[in-house]
Amino acid sequence: MKITRLYTGTDNESHFEDIEIELKSAGEIGQLSEKVNATGIIFRRTEPDYDYDWHNAPERQYIIMLDGAVDVEVGDGTVRRFSTGDILLVEDVNGRGHKSRAVNNAARTSVFVTLD
Repeated sequence: MKITRLYTGTDNESHFEDIEIELKSAGEIGQLSEKVNATGIIFRRTEPDYDYDWHNAPERQYIIMLDGAVDVEVGDGTVRRFSTGDILLVEDVNGRGHKSRAVNNAARTSVFVTLD
């Protein structure tokens, strides 16, 4: 399973990294990853005019996109679009951070899973 990691590099800028979550056979129920310890879950809805300038993640967390889309920009100007079904591992809790904004003037619904 592929997800995107957003992290702070040694240059104090945020960067994207594509990572693979390993899945192992669990028999009749399919394939499972290793368990990840989490501290909480947050449900979020952003409005169609969402446009958030440079900011850091408040803590390490997975963001699971339920519907809508968001454009995320990092320090070198790279912009990636995340939409329904995409998962981000957000770890840029320091440095300059990233920008995020709504896509096509549409609302977005997501789930944040905070990590240890």
